[in-house]
Amino acid sequence: MGDSSDSVSVDMENICVTGKEHFIKTGHGSVSVAVFGDQDKPALITYPDLALNHMSCFQGLFLCPEAFSLLLHNFCIYHISPPGHELGAAVVSPDDPVISVDDLADQVAEVLDYFGLGAVMCMGVTAGAYVLTLFAIKYTCRVNGLILVSPLCKTPSWTEWLYNKVLSNLLYFYGMCNLVKELLLLRYFSKEVRGSAEVPASDTVQACRKLLGERQSPNVLRLLEAFDGRTDLTDGLKKLQCRSLIFVGENSPFHYEALHMTSKLDRRYSALVEVQACGSMVTEEQPDAMLIPMEYFLMGYGFYRPSQFNISPRSPLSPTCISPELFSPESMGLKLKPIKTRISVEV
Repeated sequence: MGDSSDSVSVDMENICVTGKEHFIKTGHGSVSVAVFGDQDKPALITYPDLALNHMSCFQGLFLCPEAFSLLLHNFCIYHISPPGHELGAAVVSPDDPVISVDDLADQVAEVLDYFGLGAVMCMGVTAGAYVLTLFAIKYTCRVNGLILVSPLCKTPSWTEWLYNKVLSNLLYFYGMCNLVKELLLLRYFSKEVRGSAEVPASDTVQACRKLLGERQSPNVLRLLEAFDGRTDLTDGLKKLQCRSLIFVGENSPFHYEALHMTSKLDRRYSALVEVQACGSMVTEEQPDAMLIPMEYFLMGYGFYRPSQFNISPRSPLSPTCISPELFSPESMGLKLKPIKTRISVEV
């Protein structure tokens, strides 16, 4: 606690990052959900990218002090892990039925039913963003807003199809070998943080590589095949009745998908934030870049970061890094303007 009587310091080192884990039986198999915070608060649902769970996909964002205070002050967080991707998961039985992206979206609905949740805020990364977008299209009344990071919305391109085919064969014959890990890291992170022969990979990348080693390769292969068979959501995007905030890393292999998705969303209710010198997983590589756009986006719902939190160090991101359009009443109110924000970061 600081000396001032009207301020509170948060010791991020002592914050529990495990949450309470629930295993929920759904019509498409069991799913793990880690719950953080007060369940009387509005719900924020997260869904990670392929081969990841919340520990490897969202921890960077939630350990960013200001993002932590913004999100945990306003929401109870429900981190959904894809089937067989929770910590310590067993190998999925060969007798289990093949799972589809529609099944994954339906699982999200069953998770909401289990916890007695109505309409929720959703945050997804790449493949997880696809699942939550599909969920929002199928269950329009159950989604208040979408925060999507380097989202997918179309069928796989030829480049992605070839990448997935190579990844599938490697997973099938060699399991979670080093080459598979490197291919996945290529999907998640920019070249700058992946390192080289001369420069070591960043701590974030090294931690992710270690966590990938804990994945069961048959479970990852099963999920990869589900995403490889996804359908094009373009026609359904205009049916969305919620506001959307999209982040995409400038160096993401799915950069074009995010631009395409933004162009098809209702321009009154969507915004795009492009992050320079960043790969797909902005939540881990540049989490500070998400803070101010996310804070102003959530203001449109009446959510604010508590003023009593005096957190040090502050985010290096300042309002001057953001396009002025993001601060207009229309862009953060019910009529969110489409924008293209460039966030400069030092590499």
